[in-house]
Amino acid sequence: MNPHFKRIILETTSATELYKTESIQSLWSGYGEIVRYKLIGSKLSSIVVKHVQLPDQQSHPRGWNTDLSHQRKITSYQAESAFYHDYAFLCNDQCRVPECYSLEANENQFLIVLEDLDAQGFSKRINKASTEQMKSCLSWLAHFHASFMDRKNQIKTEGLWPIGTYWHLDTRPDELQALDDLPLKNAAQKIDQLLNDCPFQTLVHGDAKLANFCFSENENKVAAVDFQYVGSGCGIKDVAYFIGSCLPGEDCKTFETELLDYYFDELHHALNQTKNQKQPDVYPSLIEQAWRPLYDVAWADFHRFVKGWSPGHWKIHDYSERLAQRVIARISSEN
Repeated sequence: MNPHFKRIILETTSATELYKTESIQSLWSGYGEIVRYKLIGSKLSSIVVKHVQLPDQQSHPRGWNTDLSHQRKITSYQAESAFYHDYAFLCNDQCRVPECYSLEANENQFLIVLEDLDAQGFSKRINKASTEQMKSCLSWLAHFHASFMDRKNQIKTEGLWPIGTYWHLDTRPDELQALDDLPLKNAAQKIDQLLNDCPFQTLVHGDAKLANFCFSENENKVAAVDFQYVGSGCGIKDVAYFIGSCLPGEDCKTFETELLDYYFDELHHALNQTKNQKQPDVYPSLIEQAWRPLYDVAWADFHRFVKGWSPGHWKIHDYSERLAQRVIARISSEN
């Protein structure tokens, strides 16, 4: 480890020494790794460090190693640092995120020193989720969205992505260019506009897949990680993407209503908890009326990205095609 970064960690945690116990995962395209460290002489037994080392030679598992891709990753680490520094404190126990102990950056490295969620009781990871496990994550999303809910022209996004999600259209011109589904390609701008024009906006996680949730041992509570693509947006984008990360195509339709109903029940509850005089026009029923009809649109938005990015991906299935075609038909009828 960079000696300067090591000194920062030791000073921040009041530790006398640290040593690596586990490499949790490598970052996408060889941009560093996430590591667990054991601490000596600190009140903290361990920490998790996200260490970003910008590579000289960029490699990408699907070949998307362009200057635009590189800059998007740099911006994503800047956004994640801004989230932990300026926004994470607004998250409560019902949308738990790791505490950030230190942030450091230089011209080619980022360091994010985080609470070890395993040591705080969130040590379980799920590869294939039951509906109850999915509901735990949807509850987290509902409370997260409620924590930052506001009118679109008032939401603060300084330091974050102006529009959240890693597949946002303006940040993915190469994938749009590669898309050979012409009706979906032609509808892409309108799909994006429908989501951006929604009157109620919040912060979206932006990569709310199952792998980014850490479960408690009894699986009824979760914490979330990886805030590289957090930014303003309609919360239903997180919901659609999360459901798609958990279920194969044949199950998406089966559980669609149950899962959406649960999410909106939790959102109503969370909004009623957080409602205050500064947000007199944020009413749960109005938000549901605005967001629920955009579920198909949000699904089609991600479908547009994945069909251009990886045409053979497992998420391209009949359910996704049906929803996208329904949205395209709706857009065509309105023109």
